[in-house]
Amino acid sequence: MFNKFFITLFFITIFCIGIFQYSRNSEVNVNYDRFNLVAPGILRTPEERFKNIIDYPFEENYLTIGDTRIHYLDEGPKDGEIIFLLHGEPAWSYLFRKMIPTLTEAGYRVIAPDMVGFGKSDKYISIEDYSHQMHVDKMTQLIVELDLQNITAHIHDWGGMVGLRVIAEEPDRFARVIASNTGLMALGRGFFNDLRSFVMGPIFKLTIWLQGPATWEEFVGGNSFTSWIRYSRYADNIDVGGVMQTLGSVSDAEKAAYEAPYPNATYKAGAQIFPYLIPSELRKNEKAFREVLEKWDKPFLIANSDNDPVTGNNPRLVKILKRIPTAQEIVIKGPGHFLQEEAGPEYAGLIIDFINGNPRGFSKEQKAIFRMDKKMNKR
Repeated sequence: MFNKFFITLFFITIFCIGIFQYSRNSEVNVNYDRFNLVAPGILRTPEERFKNIIDYPFEENYLTIGDTRIHYLDEGPKDGEIIFLLHGEPAWSYLFRKMIPTLTEAGYRVIAPDMVGFGKSDKYISIEDYSHQMHVDKMTQLIVELDLQNITAHIHDWGGMVGLRVIAEEPDRFARVIASNTGLMALGRGFFNDLRSFVMGPIFKLTIWLQGPATWEEFVGGNSFTSWIRYSRYADNIDVGGVMQTLGSVSDAEKAAYEAPYPNATYKAGAQIFPYLIPSELRKNEKAFREVLEKWDKPFLIANSDNDPVTGNNPRLVKILKRIPTAQEIVIKGPGHFLQEEAGPEYAGLIIDFINGNPRGFSKEQKAIFRMDKKMNKR
């Protein structure tokens, strides 16, 4: 009798949780007539949104991959050695504007794409269309179709989560890698870790769901990475410019440039879901390590900044990267998470030094972090 009661109660509970989760995640009916809809479920940011952004004089290039048009920068001499710059969350190729002149003046060809959902690339409307694997597939195909070879890859933030998997797909195309303030979540070898890789993703999602949405104030004032995930996942309109101003110390004009790709919240599904996807493909990440990255015999540099709250609070990220046999580590002193904003030319110089075989850390005066909680009256 009691067994039947508890079984019935269990299924009722599961049903109620499912209904609640569906209602929380269900999309509001929107009239898309006023959006730049280029295909069912796909938006394209109008070009006029980018006309007045500062310090971005680069020529646009596009490549259609599957159902989306991908934007990328292709700067410097066409026969130059290739440096591939891959942004993370919630940035786009605008992040590298302070680095590109130094690199091209030194004779390098710079390729910097915007991932799907970011910058000038097309954007899926539904968060369900975004996955870690989708981003890996799109960036891999871009590199293959452009036939890039002998690549020096710079990966940052989610650019590392995607980029390291791309490298595992096409390792022969890459000559060296420099990873900054990033990682690739993998649990390691062993039967127990293999079991954990099956359940960690669902447990993580359940934890986020149980904790529920976080406000902007909780994200900025909190000391937990889950606050950022809860904020981005459930915010009605994620404050992309505010994130860049808080973590990158950008000016108001630069903040506007980071918001330019998003005329309204409907365009922000990619930025909204990215953090939530971090543990979604642990088994694929582990496979990348075991089959490629643990056998990597080319230069690999970990160059984190000492004021990055992401890697600074998660030393395991560096430990995981050190599974790569050739991994070296240096420290950049001063900048925070978006060191490309705070020390762009210096960081470009580091990449050149890395290519030449003598990478060294450097120091740059830390900028005052713009704490958005001091301007809550604007929200």
